[in-house]
Amino acid sequence: MAKLVVALVAIHGLGRRETRCLLLADLDLARGRLTVRRDLRHTVYLDELIHILASDWLRDRHQRWPLTANPYLLVSQQTVADERLPPVSTMVTNAIFRPLGLSLSKLRQDRILDEARQTADPVHLMRVFGIAAETALKYIYAAHPERRSNLRR
Repeated sequence: MAKLVVALVAIHGLGRRETRCLLLADLDLARGRLTVRRDLRHTVYLDELIHILASDWLRDRHQRWPLTANPYLLVSQQTVADERLPPVSTMVTNAIFRPLGLSLSKLRQDRILDEARQTADPVHLMRVFGIAAETALKYIYAAHPERRSNLRR
């Protein structure tokens, strides 16, 4: 699970809540897509690495907990035993990143900022990461301060 979570954040810029709240039904390996549920629905097209990691995680998940009814893609020993069927906790996601010396949010920000440096196109950022226009512009201005208007607001 840890490799999948790190890859989803590092490659596709998913946030903590988005990652924790992915449902099994959101993953379509046959079509190579992952639906990210948020204010603006976002589709992630799976690259080969994510496809392999997701397949491996599903196999591992089924071997460990074949009878769980938990609908979330990411589960832990605690969440499969909880009759409320919750998503994994933030403690679980934090524990994944702690040994790396990173935080999930910092890695996500770095990924989006790197893409902003490459393209300088806010529409591209909106499409790739499913972020709002205002957020995309913040990243563009951080990556390219010369693009910020000098006009007073």
